[in-house]
Amino acid sequence: MRGFLASSIGVTCAAALALPLTLPATTATALPAASAGAGTKAADPSAQPGISGSTQSLPLVPLADERAAGAPGAQGLPRQDVRRFSLVGVVWDDPDTELHGRVQVRTRAAGTGAWSGWQDVETHNADHGPDPGTPEDSSGRRRGATAPLWVGDSDGVEVRVLPEASSRTPAPLPSGLRLELVDPGRADTGASTARGTDDDPPLTGPLNAETTAASQANALLAPLGATEIPELGRADTEDELFVLRAPEMTAEQLAKPYIGPRPGITTRHGWGADEKLREKEFLYTKHVKAAFVHHTATGNNYTCAQAPSVIRSIYRYHVVSMGWRDIGYNFLVDKCGKIYEGRAGGVAEPVMGAHTLGFNHDSMGVAVLGTFNSTSPPTKSVKAIGQLTAWKLGLFGGDPGGKTSLKSGGGNLYKKGTNVRLNVISGHKDGFLTDCPGQLLYGKLGSVRSDASRLQGRP
Repeated sequence: MRGFLASSIGVTCAAALALPLTLPATTATALPAASAGAGTKAADPSAQPGISGSTQSLPLVPLADERAAGAPGAQGLPRQDVRRFSLVGVVWDDPDTELHGRVQVRTRAAGTGAWSGWQDVETHNADHGPDPGTPEDSSGRRRGATAPLWVGDSDGVEVRVLPEASSRTPAPLPSGLRLELVDPGRADTGASTARGTDDDPPLTGPLNAETTAASQANALLAPLGATEIPELGRADTEDELFVLRAPEMTAEQLAKPYIGPRPGITTRHGWGADEKLREKEFLYTKHVKAAFVHHTATGNNYTCAQAPSVIRSIYRYHVVSMGWRDIGYNFLVDKCGKIYEGRAGGVAEPVMGAHTLGFNHDSMGVAVLGTFNSTSPPTKSVKAIGQLTAWKLGLFGGDPGGKTSLKSGGGNLYKKGTNVRLNVISGHKDGFLTDCPGQLLYGKLGSVRSDASRLQGRP
């Protein structure tokens, strides 16, 4: 292990010199809406292996009374055939405007042709995003959006957006409402399995420049093009810590490092990220002083084998539909406890995310795939959060059971510039007035702190 770490330092330095130095003028354009007549299914060009994902962006229209469920001013779309997709969301023009109302969708399963019942889409999503006033926030590409909802492989859709009724008149809906239908694509393996099914293997094709750059950011931890960063035992993790952070460590930390064994992590290449979607440069903060725990609010109707498809869909929704530079979370965890790399830049580095509005500096965000307002999070997922935070916080000397101070970048709980005392492992709702990460996952954070502290070897 020591030999691999030492020899990798030179590889990493060379890789850093090869990374692109300029930001792209990237604007993600949604594909035009499919035009299929009633009763016919649109052709699906992305059903072939090796085809990247796509986004259909459909403008909403005023609904007739019988479709608006008695809510004047409602917008939506009647039942229609569309190209295949697996995740839905609604976006609008102004990212600073909130949608006060109810968003519901019905979808048709591509395999059976059966229509689902009405499903609610989480409308309060402004608590996620880049900090106010940062370049990512002021890029001019951002849009307001609901949370995305995973619906599985579908080829038909109906949507309605119902304004929140006040005592006299309904609250107006945001302008520019559009339905986003996201096809996650599939891994380029040459197999014939459709995307979003129970067989979603990792990418095995040649690396392009963008994929190479994302992989090089993890060069000290795994070979170029690796789909998995392997787990390590305690001794090897401590060796790795000294290689990665020795110049920044105190004498006390050098004598007795508190760090959990590195867990296995599926890389972006492993879950099939289309690296051409994101901005080329990586964005870093100085430290990782806190970890914010989230749920993705995408629903719980997915299998563990489908998790890479869910993540590819969220990534595309964050970048193409919402206008962010990359996926917002630093890490994601599925219901089987598997950990995935999120925003690009290196899993051991202080990558700045867009997960906790006002507190993205000097923090990390880890999101469990699912919704946990009324459903308990899987035990394996909770355990994985403890393993991940024990390692990542340990790289920066963080005590999972302790407190830390962060300066607010602005939000609905703490105004900009306020120094806030927080748990080192906090829920999203500790930094912003929100339901995230769901009450039942939030209730597990005490055990996460205890597990992470134990894994670090703290008394």
